[in-house]
Amino acid sequence: MQLRYSFRLYPSAGQRTALARAFGCARVVYNDALRARETARSQGLLFPKVGELSKRLITGAKSTPERAWLGEVSAVVLQQSLRDLDTAYRNFFDSLKGKRPKMGAPRYKSRKDTRQAVRFTANARWSITPGRKLRLPKIGDLKVKWSRTLPSTPSTVTVIKDAAGRYFASFVVATDASEVLPERAPEVGVDLGLGHFAVLSDGTKIDSPRFLRRAEKRLKKAQRALSRKEKGSSNRDKARVRVARAHARVADARRDFHHQLSTKLIRENQAVAVEDLAVKGLARTRLAKSVHDAGWSAFVSMLEYKAARYGRTFVKIGRFEPTSQVCSQCGVQDGPKPLHVRVWTCRACGAALDRDVNAAVNVAKAAGLAVSARGAQVRPGFVPAQRSEAGTHPTPQPSTAR
Repeated sequence: MQLRYSFRLYPSAGQRTALARAFGCARVVYNDALRARETARSQGLLFPKVGELSKRLITGAKSTPERAWLGEVSAVVLQQSLRDLDTAYRNFFDSLKGKRPKMGAPRYKSRKDTRQAVRFTANARWSITPGRKLRLPKIGDLKVKWSRTLPSTPSTVTVIKDAAGRYFASFVVATDASEVLPERAPEVGVDLGLGHFAVLSDGTKIDSPRFLRRAEKRLKKAQRALSRKEKGSSNRDKARVRVARAHARVADARRDFHHQLSTKLIRENQAVAVEDLAVKGLARTRLAKSVHDAGWSAFVSMLEYKAARYGRTFVKIGRFEPTSQVCSQCGVQDGPKPLHVRVWTCRACGAALDRDVNAAVNVAKAAGLAVSARGAQVRPGFVPAQRSEAGTHPTPQPSTAR
């Protein structure tokens, strides 16, 4: 399995200029190649291959006065830009054939894009110096904030500049079977929701941190300040960065929460089952903001790849399973219930059931896991907010459970 490890970079002023030059050259080559292929398509010709585009748009272009500055950056960066375009076309054609979800055709990149990236492969001869700095060709030695150790030698590194003006180095590393965890007896079903982010089949309820809702006041203030700035001015650009940083803090806190919770579930359970939610459909309802704030898809993706990495079993059941309508004790389907009904009594066996815990047990049973609802509390208790456990605040935060 190949994984990505991302670390924060702190380039100097000169290195930021060199990175901006690399971003710009990669973007120009990408747009030139896209233009060449679109011209060939309009003329009814075959698409030029990557090798032909490389000779014409990189090797040949460097000898012309208009593109001589392409020689100021590593040639590997430019070659990878062509491969990115080739991958974009291949994905687009696969989507037309139904081999992958529908997606649009490749589009031109703008110099005003808030996210920029360049990739260095082993051919670029990049390295990590004895002083733990990242050495990149024609850029220099960049200071890296190493938060963990890489499990193996990385094959490629991608330097990314995000909308908030932060720089990151993303390493691609390969993992082996040595990371498989010892087998555990517990198996758990997970019911994802908005009132509680996750409810487990053993009765555990994990409160939703609502990172976006908590930061709304600060985000609104930053957005209002941005709207008052004159377009094209330096002050507007500074205000835009402040808005982007505010959103980045929310996204980082949510991602950290997802990582900690998914790792905990994978380490403590041999098998994990979740329901395949229609996130895109829910995002078109009045609950759209809360749905996006929860980030269910990202969390489920983390569970899936971590289960594969650590030798656990991950099961995703169909979205049309009536998990909230079936009694987990006797298996009788009691019919749909309004969302305000959180506790109900089965008319067949008389069991008092918590709606969310009952759904989590049914998720596990539908996945073929051996779980029991015994010991699950019917009425929810107060659960501390997960944000403090994730370490995003230096001081404990009050509970947000309701």
